[in-house]
Amino acid sequence: MKSLLERLRMRRLASTFTILATLSAGILIGSVVAHGVRGQEAKVDSSDATPLKVPSPRDLSTDFTKIAKEVGPAVVNISTETLPKDQQGGRRRGGQRFRQMPPQNPDGNGDDDDNQDQDGQGPGGQGGMQDFFNRFFGMGPDQMQPDDQAHEALGSGFIVDPKGYIITNNHVVDKADRIYVKLASDPDGNGPGRPAKVVGVDKATDLAVVKIDVDRPLPTVKLGNSESSQVGDWVIAIGSPLGQIGTVTAGIVSAKNRTIEGGPRGQFQHFIQTDAAINPGNSGGPLVNMAGEVVGVNTAIYTQTAGNQGIGFAMPSNTVVDVYNALIGPTHKMVRGSIGITFQPNISSAVQRVYGAKTGVIIRGVTPNMPADKAGLKPGDIITTIDGRPIKDGDDLVNDISARKPGSTVQLGYIRDGKQAVATVSIIDRTKMEAAVGQGGEEDENAPGNGSDASQSKLGITVADLPSNAPSSLHGVLIQSVKAGSFADEIGLSGLEGYVISSVNKQPVHNRAEYNSIISGLKSGQDVVFNVVDPQHPRDGGTLLGGTLP
Repeated sequence: MKSLLERLRMRRLASTFTILATLSAGILIGSVVAHGVRGQEAKVDSSDATPLKVPSPRDLSTDFTKIAKEVGPAVVNISTETLPKDQQGGRRRGGQRFRQMPPQNPDGNGDDDDNQDQDGQGPGGQGGMQDFFNRFFGMGPDQMQPDDQAHEALGSGFIVDPKGYIITNNHVVDKADRIYVKLASDPDGNGPGRPAKVVGVDKATDLAVVKIDVDRPLPTVKLGNSESSQVGDWVIAIGSPLGQIGTVTAGIVSAKNRTIEGGPRGQFQHFIQTDAAINPGNSGGPLVNMAGEVVGVNTAIYTQTAGNQGIGFAMPSNTVVDVYNALIGPTHKMVRGSIGITFQPNISSAVQRVYGAKTGVIIRGVTPNMPADKAGLKPGDIITTIDGRPIKDGDDLVNDISARKPGSTVQLGYIRDGKQAVATVSIIDRTKMEAAVGQGGEEDENAPGNGSDASQSKLGITVADLPSNAPSSLHGVLIQSVKAGSFADEIGLSGLEGYVISSVNKQPVHNRAEYNSIISGLKSGQDVVFNVVDPQHPRDGGTLLGGTLP
C-alpha cells in the first residue's frame, strides 16, 4: 500500500501535466486564431498578385568606381619567399616582421635616440617606428615561422613604367630570396606570379623598386603632386590586405607631414596620414586622390590589434619620385649629403633664450674626423644660415644638406658664445657617416654639475657624484630622483634617473659641489637649461631640457 507521501507526490505530478497540457492547447488555439485555420491556404485567391522580377543592371558609377577601374589594373600583388637557413648557406633569415607593440612604448628596443636628429647620418638600427608601428606585409605575430621553414609574406605595389618597373616598400622585399609579382589581369590559381628582381632600395624612406620581364606594355598609374593634398581630401587605398587582392577602401587625408619615428630613422619619413582602411598586405600599395593620381605609398599603420584602427601612413609621392629616379639610375641607390653632426630638433623657449637661438639649430654632437669637425664646429654652436639663407629648423637643415652632392661645400653661419662666425664645410656621402657613427660620437664639451639640498628644494631633483668607475670622458652629476610636480618634472627630467647632468646654463660642472654652486645662484623667473647625457652613450652630446623657474 502506497504511503501518504507517495500519493501526494503522484497527485502533484498529475496536476503539473494537466497545467502543461492546458497551456499547450491554449498555445495551439492562439496559433490557429492568429494564422487561420489549417488547410485554408489553398483557398486564397492570389490571381491579383504581381510576380517579382530581377531588374536589368544599372550603372551606379561614382568617382570611387571610376578611379578603382582606372588605377586597379596597375596595382599588383607581391609575394616573397625567404628560404630556411640550411638552404641559404647559413645566412640568417630575412627581417620581415610584424610586431604588435603598445603605442605607449615608442622607444622599443632600438638604439636610436628619439630626442636627437641628424643631418643625414645614422646607424640605421631598428627601433622607433618598427616597434611603435606595425609594418603590414601579411605576417601577423601568430604566423611567424621558425628558421627551419620557408617564410612567405604578402604585400602590394604599383606599376609606374609599362616596361615592368614597380614601386613598393623596402620592408616588403627586404632580404627575400624570391620575389613574385601577380598582375591584376593574371588568372587566379596560376602559381605565385611572375619572378621579379630588385632594382634598388632606400631604407631611409622604406621604398623599393622591382622589375618584372614583360612581353607587352603594362598599364601604369598616374603620379600626383602630394603637396596639393589637403587635410579632409578623399583618398582611396588599393592593395591586397590580408591576401585579398584588388581590395579598394576609401577615407580622407587626416593629417600631413606626420613624423612617426624620432631620431635619425625618421628624418626622411614625413607621412600623409589617412583613415582609409589599410591592413597587413596593403603595404607598398598606392594611396590615390580623387583625380585618380597616386599621392602616396601605404607604408605603416598604427595599431594595437595588428589590424586597421583608422590611422595609416603613406609616403608622399613627391618623395617617392625623387627616390625612384635615383634607384633606376646607374648606381641604383639614393645618395644623400651629410656634414657629420647631430642636433636637437625640438627646444624649449628657455633653451632659445639661454643659448640665443631664436632661429637656427643647436648642434648636439660632432662626429670626429668628419666635415663639421674638420671645419671647427662644436657641440653647442647654433647654425643660423646655409649659404647666407636663414635656417628655419632641423628639417630645413636636413633637407638642404641631404640634397647636396658629396664633394661640394657649403657656408654655414653659426653663433658661439654670442659671437657670429662662418665655416666652410664639405659635404660627404651619408652612408660613410653611418659607419663613423657606429664607432663613436662627438666630443662632449658640456660637463655636468652636482647638487643636493638647493637642487632638491628649488628644482625638485636629487643628484650624486659619479661613481669612481665612470668613463673618463663622462663628467657631471648623476640624477637620483625627481619629485613629481616639481620644476624638474615639468621640464622633462622624470624618468631620466641614472642619466647625467653635464652642464647648467652652458656652465660645465664636474662634481656635486660645482653643481650646488650654480643652482644656489638661480633665482625665480630665470631660465634654467640642463644638458642631460645618457651614460651608456656619453659621446652622444646629450639633450637640452629647460624652463623658467617659477
